[in-house]
Amino acid sequence: MVEYIIKSSACLAIFLLFYKFVLEKENMHIFKRVYLLASLIISIGIPFITFTQIVEAPITINEAAINNSTSTPLILIEESVNYLPYILWAVYLLGVLFFGLKFIYNLSSILLKISRNPKLKTQKSINVLLEELIVPHTFLKYIFLNKILFESQKIPKEVLIHEEAHVYQKHSLDILFIEIFQIVLWFNPLIYLLKRDIKLNHEFLADREVIKKGITLSAYQQILLAFSSNVLEPQLATAINYSSIKKRFTVMKTSSSKTGIWLRSIVLLPILALLIYSFSTKDVIEKETKVISEITPEAMQETIATINGVPCNGCTVNLTKEAAEKFILGTNTGEAISSFVIKFIGKPAVKITGNTLNKEAVALLYENPMSNLIQIFSIRPTTSHIKMPIVIQLVDKNDENYTNSPIVKEGEKSFIPPPPPPPATPAPASKMKKANDLPPPPPHKSAYDYVLSLKNDNISYSYNGKAVSYDEILKITQKEPYIIITTNIENHAGTVRFTSIEEQNKVQNNMAKKGEMSNIPPPPPPKAPLDFVIEMAKKNAAFYYEEKSITSDEAIKLLKDNKSINISSKNSTSKNPEVYLSKEPITIDD
Repeated sequence: MVEYIIKSSACLAIFLLFYKFVLEKENMHIFKRVYLLASLIISIGIPFITFTQIVEAPITINEAAINNSTSTPLILIEESVNYLPYILWAVYLLGVLFFGLKFIYNLSSILLKISRNPKLKTQKSINVLLEELIVPHTFLKYIFLNKILFESQKIPKEVLIHEEAHVYQKHSLDILFIEIFQIVLWFNPLIYLLKRDIKLNHEFLADREVIKKGITLSAYQQILLAFSSNVLEPQLATAINYSSIKKRFTVMKTSSSKTGIWLRSIVLLPILALLIYSFSTKDVIEKETKVISEITPEAMQETIATINGVPCNGCTVNLTKEAAEKFILGTNTGEAISSFVIKFIGKPAVKITGNTLNKEAVALLYENPMSNLIQIFSIRPTTSHIKMPIVIQLVDKNDENYTNSPIVKEGEKSFIPPPPPPPATPAPASKMKKANDLPPPPPHKSAYDYVLSLKNDNISYSYNGKAVSYDEILKITQKEPYIIITTNIENHAGTVRFTSIEEQNKVQNNMAKKGEMSNIPPPPPPKAPLDFVIEMAKKNAAFYYEEKSITSDEAIKLLKDNKSINISSKNSTSKNPEVYLSKEPITIDD
């Protein structure tokens, strides 16, 4: 804001200096009227003009990753509260309020004079006759005159012609225009100088109209001296004033040729071009060219972050918005990321649980301009802390500098950590009966994913011994991830049987009572409390400790400090899971 005020004020000052030394004394008053009004509008608009320049800044990611001493965070998060802007805004708004009320008061005073005093309508104006002794002045189509002097015909016709010129040339509109800007820019002294020059130019225009009527210059000057006064001039009106008489006499005697007018107009063009070049906004965008160099084993000894498998120790990666939405944080040691903080320029920092963006961060991502960098910091693995931030530069999907996930060539040693092992899927309840049968679902696939891969008109499905359709088993496996799968498929045709854990337990209990052995494997062991809480944190679950809401980080810390804490969950498979922690035993109402 301060920079904008300085730029606009500098432009207006240059326009006023050119007017004062080149245009003011010239007899080209209509041009000057347009110039003065336009100079204010142009001065306000020039700082908003923006020129964008793209500069390439090559950098090697590995250099930034290894040389930690030169890597500094891009954005400072801890900021002390600065009350100065609040104080300045309060002072500015008080000034706007004061000058706004003053404007309303002056306007109301003129309107009251019009309504409370007798009026005499003429062909070009309406004369308002006042009892008090006043200097003739004009507002819109109203001319304010002393009643006694007007009725006794002691007001010269030259004065009336002068005031009528103010009326039909609509000078009051210029005054109202500048008064409104004065309310907003009350702190700028240049606005008052501009207002004075506009009013004086109105007098030049009215004087010229009187001279055109055939009035001799010497006689008109004597009348002006007789009617001039040092009485305070009405704020919104145009009146004869003694302080401007000398300058008006000088301008009356001046004549300007058309050639001179054109030359002065042409000089304005380079001045305008220079002002636009000097005081417009330059937006420099650094287009960084990223080179992913080899990461040595020595550099991989410490725990550093990875983004989509790319080791990144204080580095910058180029991603599209779509890729940035789906990025996955990890570590070079395979340790899971429990939380991190992401910062978009001009927006509050967002703390995220897990290793991917949440809905709030995704919304801010798509609002973020392509030129603004994004910083990821406070990256917290489960048991350690990563100091160096990650910077994301948004690029177009076809950008040659796009950061791809690393590819390890055959025979080369890879320092990229493998992904964490997927949860084991229970083994099938029975062996395949035929050698040509398709194998059971791979361990890394859930029952739901396996059903998606099996859609075939020649395959039938059953659940707990009852035949079901493909759509029905799809819904069942989506709700119940732990299901025993038995396949009997040959040449992509046959039967796939699904058994719930509950049904499996019933079968085992019945067989145990009869003394029979079951080849159905037991259900998978329950997850460790800490692993369960971390999994729920990734699903953005709500955590409660002793009926009080806590964060996921606090829940993880509680379990690390006290392994005897009891845990229960609600809606664990839905979109809004809830996890309850307590020192006391948790009872479940059946």
